[in-house]
Amino acid sequence: MQTRFCVRRGHSAAVYTYGRWSTSDRDVVEEECHFTSESAQILIGEIMGCNRDLENIKQNINDVQNKMKNIIDVLGRI
Repeated sequence: MQTRFCVRRGHSAAVYTYGRWSTSDRDVVEEECHFTSESAQILIGEIMGCNRDLENIKQNINDVQNKMKNIIDVLGRI
């Protein structure tokens, strides 16, 4: 099953095929979908947003790991 989204006017570009997402030009650009510099800027914005979200998740994981280490240290002293 394949679902295509065009990169225009704030929409995301992606192709979902056989359980995998792809955003290559070859897969996304079709006759009815013209890839433009505006489309590229939209994709770049999406990537930057995802990267920011991933960095926040990494920081949250580190915070939780540090809290767990502190709890283990306290329990080890009891």
